[in-house]
Amino acid sequence: MPEQLSNGHANGAGGSQDLVNRVPRAWWKEASVYQIYPSSFKDSNGDGIGDIPGIISKLDYIKQLGVDIVWLSPIFKSPQADMGYDISDYCDIHEPYGTIEDVDELIRGLHSRGMKCILDLVVNHTSDQHDWFKQSRSSLSNSHREWYIWRKPKYDSAGKRQPPNNWKAIFGGSAWEYDEQTDEYYLHLFLREQPDLNWDYPPVRDAVCNVMRFWLDRGCDGFRIDAINFISKSPGLPDDTSTNRWNMLGLEHYANGPRLHEYLKVVGGVLREYNAFSVGEMGHLTDLNEVLRSVGADRGELAMVFHFEIMDMDNGPVNRWQTFMLEKNGWNALYLENHDQSRSVSRFGSDKPQYRSVSAKMLATYLGFQSGTLFLYQGQELAMANVPLSWGIAEYKDVATQNYWNELIEEHPDDKELARQALEGLNKKSRDSARTPVQWDSSQNAGFTTGKPWMRVDEDYPKWNAESQVKASDSVFHYYRTILQVRKEYKDIFVYGEFELLAPDDQQLFVYKRTSGSTAAVVVLNFKETEITVRTTDLVGGTLGEVLLSNYSDLNVEGPSVSLGPFGAFVALLS
Repeated sequence: MPEQLSNGHANGAGGSQDLVNRVPRAWWKEASVYQIYPSSFKDSNGDGIGDIPGIISKLDYIKQLGVDIVWLSPIFKSPQADMGYDISDYCDIHEPYGTIEDVDELIRGLHSRGMKCILDLVVNHTSDQHDWFKQSRSSLSNSHREWYIWRKPKYDSAGKRQPPNNWKAIFGGSAWEYDEQTDEYYLHLFLREQPDLNWDYPPVRDAVCNVMRFWLDRGCDGFRIDAINFISKSPGLPDDTSTNRWNMLGLEHYANGPRLHEYLKVVGGVLREYNAFSVGEMGHLTDLNEVLRSVGADRGELAMVFHFEIMDMDNGPVNRWQTFMLEKNGWNALYLENHDQSRSVSRFGSDKPQYRSVSAKMLATYLGFQSGTLFLYQGQELAMANVPLSWGIAEYKDVATQNYWNELIEEHPDDKELARQALEGLNKKSRDSARTPVQWDSSQNAGFTTGKPWMRVDEDYPKWNAESQVKASDSVFHYYRTILQVRKEYKDIFVYGEFELLAPDDQQLFVYKRTSGSTAAVVVLNFKETEITVRTTDLVGGTLGEVLLSNYSDLNVEGPSVSLGPFGAFVALLS
């Protein structure tokens, strides 16, 4: 197995027909989701910022791709301290994006094309400009005071004021901000502009449910829920004395807290009223049983979660998530890209000109035939790549990137080699690469805007753009279309079937088998730039039948061996 995909247990689940019959079926399990980052998708009015009318103008393109659901990253009113993940009004729209009537039109446009719409719900925290927080910080006696997490200062032996505990914010610095007016600190696990809501206080839970119903009543079909496993904090908010792999003080007291599942059942209750879709973001989570408690078919909480372990593909446990979820009636969310991750073709494949298309197709094959709901991110279907290494730090817009860089330079102002290495690391994994404008055509600014784009457009757009790929039948775009079609045609195998990892010790190949009753298929992937001969008869224990998909048009599977080119991939039924 390639080193970037190495993982543990390699035994598949047994009793494939029993497994297929046992796994509960649902429309959202068979669906594919397309994520849109609104500011970077399509600008309709020339102000350089993507907007909802721009999304509406591209609905036929999205429909042509073949996805079933469109997920919008936050569109609600926001000061944009963290690109919309700091919401100041859940029932209004960020003005540059459009109006609530535009959202209504977007939902109608999706529904009329047979697609659904889910919204990004950020309810671990709000913006500090939300009216709830403005009231909360106005006085100790305000009725909204308990809507947020406030604590009195501590004082050291010298009488110097200190935060209530030693927790650190995810974006750097203390997780506490002092408020002079009331002489107390408020908790913010992210930016100081993002105060955490107090989910222990029942009116907060009621308010979140009201927000959900507001949008579900307008035709929204569900939610992606941000940082949802942070909403329950340990009683007393004690200091963190642990060590964890992420070196984040406080994590043991807010990640998967003691009342998390009580609160998820509240959310799940609203979702069930509307038969709505849900996927929760759960960072810093590796415990399979903890995930199962959130997504188990009989739990009444969420449909599925995003965990970040899939992105640790340098040593990511693909197999254990596949087999465990199928056996235990949980469900996986499958993704390689989103607004928080860099571009997969650059990170896990190769964006060298001679390999970019074929490696993007290989990664699409790797992801597209696993069990779970498939998530694609805007531009992934075009093999959009990371920003060029030549871009300086000034081109990076993400607050997490800038905070990291500023802290590094402050601590090591004269270390040019360290700065160079840091910029290389940011080029590989920074969130900014996911946020460059979508490349629609070869015209100025890649057809994204007629004005000045809010973020620089990658200069490779004359070749790598949607217009050229839609026209070319052998493009990455059309390869993704085929994957989505094959998943639907063979859903018993690729959605609900047994998963078995083959050749777990191979350092170049990643191979897995999907089985439904007496029907089986094998997915064979070459993760290297070098050609490899695959002894398929020995590997799969049988004979290859019909090839459903390959990223090489001249693939020959007759005989006991297959020659697989650089980043080669194919999916074949087994005779």
